[in-house]
Amino acid sequence: MPGTPIDFPTLRQIGWPYPGPPEDTLWAQAFAAHPRAKPARVSEQHRSGYVVADGPEAALKAESLPEWQKPRFPSHERAAVGDWVLMEGKKIVALLPRHTSIKRGAAGEHYHQQVIAANVDTVFIVCGLDDDFNPRRIERYLMLVGGGGAEPVVVLTKADQTDYAPDAVETLAELAAQDITVCAVNAKDPHSVASLHGWLGAGKTAVLVGSSGAGKSTLTNTLLGIDRMKTAAVRENDSRGRHTTTHRALIPLPSGACLIDTPGMRELKPTGEEELSESGFADIEALAEQCKFRDCSHQTEPGCAVRAAIERGDIDEERFINYLKLRDEVAAAADKLAARLAQKSEARVQGKALHKRLEEKYGKH
Repeated sequence: MPGTPIDFPTLRQIGWPYPGPPEDTLWAQAFAAHPRAKPARVSEQHRSGYVVADGPEAALKAESLPEWQKPRFPSHERAAVGDWVLMEGKKIVALLPRHTSIKRGAAGEHYHQQVIAANVDTVFIVCGLDDDFNPRRIERYLMLVGGGGAEPVVVLTKADQTDYAPDAVETLAELAAQDITVCAVNAKDPHSVASLHGWLGAGKTAVLVGSSGAGKSTLTNTLLGIDRMKTAAVRENDSRGRHTTTHRALIPLPSGACLIDTPGMRELKPTGEEELSESGFADIEALAEQCKFRDCSHQTEPGCAVRAAIERGDIDEERFINYLKLRDEVAAAADKLAARLAQKSEARVQGKALHKRLEEKYGKH
């Protein structure tokens, strides 16, 4: 990469957000700090390292920054698929700040975050119209998207395998009323999938999320026009799929957009940074502002606008119960995040104090 001019039109084909070099941004500052470096995009992330690209057909195994390899280095501060980095030869020398991201709380008792995809414009939440259809899980995915800066679109696949697609779309009417698009498609039919093209223009990036067997890889193959991604039939007894996608990968599309395919995710824990008002619950949050009491629990209090809406049939009660559950999970994760940040801040203060004492005792080195 070094020694050649930067081909920004080609970078646009893998989602570069500017017509040329960045100006007056944090990205421009990073370029100034590394004048010999060239931009590239992370297209694959593996335990052993990264694959980056500076064009639709260009792929290079990259060496990560040394600090990323430390066991305690925060995983969400390492590069993820969709991130832009600066390269000197085969070495990553800088991670450019993210414009958007979709994250989840990683599994385990200790708080830490995992980036699912970075610098995406749209998140396609894919759900099959078989036994995979679960409005509550769709709401959980919307929770993860909320606050991350990307637009969510709910994609109901396997519309050709059931007569109930219109009923499923109607079940999600409360989401559609908040300008969250809900599409029912046959993932194998290019004409049906064409309804998604509006989000896949040149320079745009979308990520597919959903459970195994929902049809993400089939959808990717149809958008590509070739069978590139491995697919497999779901089990008949529970409609669950096998993990045919084993790692996240960024794939350029013929339209000039990029698509990030992801493995199915079993755990969808919040990070504490989510905004439920941006997660398909804006109507409930707005109603809560109208309650008579500021600390209304929306159970038996008089003058509760939320309960009144449920009783009128304007709000589905199961959806409201899920809202309460997700609200509590986000609040608990936010507490853990605050404690983690306070701990880091205290450690930083203690480190500075120790450094000062050592200087006073031994002088500067």
